[in-house]
Amino acid sequence: MFCLDDIEREIDREMAKSFKEPRIKDKDLFEVVEEVFDKPTVLAILELRKRKCLKTLKGVVSAGKEARVYWAKAFDGSDLAVKIYLTATAEFRKSIWKYIQGDPRYEWVISLPSHKLMSVWARKEFSNLKRMFKARVNVPEPICFHRNIIVMRFIGENGVRAPLLKEVHEAGELEEELAIKIFQKLIYFVYKLYWDAKLVHGDLSEYNVMVFNGEPYIIDVSQAVLTDHPNALDLLRRDITNLVRFFGEEVGLEIPSVDEIMDSILTKNLQVVGIEHEDERK
Repeated sequence: MFCLDDIEREIDREMAKSFKEPRIKDKDLFEVVEEVFDKPTVLAILELRKRKCLKTLKGVVSAGKEARVYWAKAFDGSDLAVKIYLTATAEFRKSIWKYIQGDPRYEWVISLPSHKLMSVWARKEFSNLKRMFKARVNVPEPICFHRNIIVMRFIGENGVRAPLLKEVHEAGELEEELAIKIFQKLIYFVYKLYWDAKLVHGDLSEYNVMVFNGEPYIIDVSQAVLTDHPNALDLLRRDITNLVRFFGEEVGLEIPSVDEIMDSILTKNLQVVGIEHEDERK
């Protein structure tokens, strides 16, 4: 665990070795210090700064068992989100098994030491984000990756993250017109993921969709699998089921059934369920 003095000494040491620029104090890079910042994480952040991926690291945006997301600033002053994966728990290892079992690219990682497992998992999320963004699906734009850290564009304003879809609904702000728009866009994104990115999210729900300026953004994509994964169709059905449950049962929209949506995606005919194709990211 690092204190401010530890971080300053580490920064001094690394800057002396790697930078030809003035000494940077800890307060210029770090505004918060927590147990997240062990030595490997500090060095990883310094490497990302050296690559000009981020300039300053600010406060916590969200905190979970396996990762924390921080608000950060880029060198051009724009807002960034920095996701730092923590030590893997036994529960985490168990929960990710269904996403890697049968996938020869990742089956071997389950036996890795904790810090190496989280680095591979972060790399997997970064790779998924790049594929999704290239397919014109609304996700945080991936910027950089190093070890257990991912740098993305920030979805929100002035360090305040955009609300989750669940939070928008609970606040009474998911009016019917907006709900229909978001539902249709999410189904379209599921379609784009499947056919253009060759991915299935696998854990899509109202808890990992943000709503910003009336647009849905899909987050937390580390568990997404390729469409040739042995569990891909089961995971696709689960994603659709979650969306139908939320928008149909909780929001109260009249929407197509899970089977109808599943068939329309697999047959590339979204018009059957009343969704027009789009060619431009909005």
